Amino acid sequence: MRVVIMGCGRVGGGLATQLVAEGHDVTVIDNDAFAFERLPSEFGGRRLVGSGTDDRTLLEAGISEADCFIALATGDNRNYLASQKAKVIYGVRTVVTRVKDPLRSELFGRLGLRTFSPTKIGVELAHQALFEAGA
Repeated sequence: MRVVIMGCGRVGGGLATQLVAEGHDVTVIDNDAFAFERLPSEFGGRRLVGSGTDDRTLLEAGISEADCFIALATGDNRNYLASQKAKVIYGVRTVVTRVKDPLRSELFGRLGLRTFSPTKIGVELAHQALFEAGA
C-alpha cells in the first residue's frame, strides 16, 4: 500500500516506521527537517520537507498514486485542509485525520473523513484506568 503521512512527530514517526516494517511504501512530510530525526536510521521510506497543505509538496510526495493519506500534524485546521485536498482533489481512497478537539473530530467525521481524537481516547483511557485500579 502507498501511504503519505503528514507530520513526523511521535505518532507520525512511529506509524511510518511500523508501516515500512510491514512492507508498505511510505512517504512522510514535515515542515521541519529535524523532525525526521525521530525515524530510525534504517527507515526505508521517503522523507520530504514541506507543507502537507501545499499542492507541489503533495504531488512530490506521490499523493496522486497514494492509497492512503494520514494527517498527523499539530494543528487541527492544517490536518483538515490537507485531508480534504487528499480526498476531494486527489481522490485518495482512505484518508485519516487526527483532530485533537473531540467536537471538531465528530464534525469532520460527518463531512466524510475518518477521524480520531487523542483527547477523547485519553479521557476514555484515564477513566478506564481509574476504575480498573480498584478505586
